[in-house]
Amino acid sequence: MKKLLKIETELGQATTEYALVLLGAAVIALLVIAWATDGGGAGRIGELFDTVLSGIFDRTEELGQ
Repeated sequence: MKKLLKIETELGQATTEYALVLLGAAVIALLVIAWATDGGGAGRIGELFDTVLSGIFDRTEELGQ
């Protein structure tokens, strides 16, 4: 009986840890969204996409020649 109680307690602990990890991930996601929309991050994200796409297009043009 004591072993069964220990397993049930560990299962509850795993569920709690999972919920805390999800909560932490949600907080980080909200901070990133807030930064990207209000904190001037939108311009930086746009610059990042422009740089990445320019690099891809430059490489495909080099391969085509």
